[in-house]
Amino acid sequence: MGARSVNDRQGNKVVWLLGLAGFMVMADNWVLSDRYGKKQVISVAMVMFTLATGLCALGAGLTSVALLRALTGIFAASVMPISFALIGDLVPVEHRQKAIGTFLGIAYLGQGLSMAVGGTIAFLYSWQGVFVVYAGLSLIPTALLLRAYHSLPSGKDPQARMLAPYGELLANPRSLFTYAVVVLEGGLIIGSFSYCGSLLAKTFGMNSLRIGLVMTGFGVMSVIGGRLSGRLVASIGARGVLRLGLGLAAMADLLIWRGGGSLGLFAVAIALMGLGFIFTHAMLVTRATGFAEKSRGAAMALVAFCFMGSGGIGKALGKRIIETRGMTSLYLIYGLGLVATLLATGVLIRDRRPSAEAVLEAPEPA
Repeated sequence: MGARSVNDRQGNKVVWLLGLAGFMVMADNWVLSDRYGKKQVISVAMVMFTLATGLCALGAGLTSVALLRALTGIFAASVMPISFALIGDLVPVEHRQKAIGTFLGIAYLGQGLSMAVGGTIAFLYSWQGVFVVYAGLSLIPTALLLRAYHSLPSGKDPQARMLAPYGELLANPRSLFTYAVVVLEGGLIIGSFSYCGSLLAKTFGMNSLRIGLVMTGFGVMSVIGGRLSGRLVASIGARGVLRLGLGLAAMADLLIWRGGGSLGLFAVAIALMGLGFIFTHAMLVTRATGFAEKSRGAAMALVAFCFMGSGGIGKALGKRIIETRGMTSLYLIYGLGLVATLLATGVLIRDRRPSAEAVLEAPEPA
C-alpha cells in the first residue's frame, strides 16, 4: 500500500504540473489571438489541425499516433474559444445567444456523430481510414474559412497582456461566479456523458456503431436547442434558460439512474442531456463574451479551461464512484449535483434584469 500511495502522490503531482503547463500554453495561445487577431490564429489553427489529423493515419504505432493526436489537440484546443470570441466580435448582443447556441449545437453534433461515423469507417476499412476521412472533411470548413478570411474583422491588439486579464476576470465577482458555474457544469455534465457509452455496452451489449447511433441524440438535440436558445432568452430570460438547462441535465441523469434499463428511456435521457447542456453552456458562454471586449480571447480561454478541466475531474471522480458504488450510482450523485448547481445559480447568477442585454453587461478589465 505504501508504494502505491507514493505512486498515487507522484501521479497526482504530475497531473497538476501538466495541468499548469497546459494552462500556460493555452493562456499564451489565446492571448496571441487578442494580440495578433482572432481570424489569423483560427485560420492557422484549422490548417494545422487538418494537416495533423491526416498525419495520424501514417502513425506506425501507439506512441507515434499518441504524439500526433497530442499535436492535433494543441491546434483543436484553439478553435472553440477563439470561435466564441470571434462571434462576440461579429454578432450584436441581442443575437449573440442564438449564434453561440447554433455554433455549439453544430459542434457537439459532430461529437455525437463521431462514434457512429468513426466506428463504421473503422469496421469497413481500418482505423487509419478514420483519420483520412476526418482530415478530408475538415478541409471543407478550412477552405471556406480561408475564402471568407478577408471579410472577417482583424481585431488585433498589440498591447494584449498574458496573465493580467485572467486576474482581473477572477477578481470581478460577477465573472468569477460565472466561471464557478462553468466548473460545476463541466464536471457534472461531461462526467455524466462520458460513461453513457460504457453503460449502453454493459446494459444492452451494444457495439460501437449502435452506441454511436444512440449517442447521436445528444448532438441532434444540441442543434435544436441551440436554435431555440435565443428565443427562450427573449421569453423567459437568460437565467431562466440557464435553470431550464440545468434542470433538464439533472432530469437526464436521474432518468438514467431510475430507468436506464429501458433503451427507450435511455435514449430520451441522452436527448435531454444534449438539450440541457446546450441551454446551459450557450448561456454561460454568451454571458462570458461580455466580460472583456478587448480581452475576449482571454475570457473565452478561461471558459474553456474551466469547462474542460472540470470535465476531466468529473470523469476521474466518476471512475471512483463507479468502482466503489456502481455505474448507476454515478447518475444519481451527478444528477443531485446538477440540482444543487441549479439552486446555487440563484445566488451566483443574480442579474437584476434577466434579459439578453443585461446578461452581457459587465465592467471591462482595465
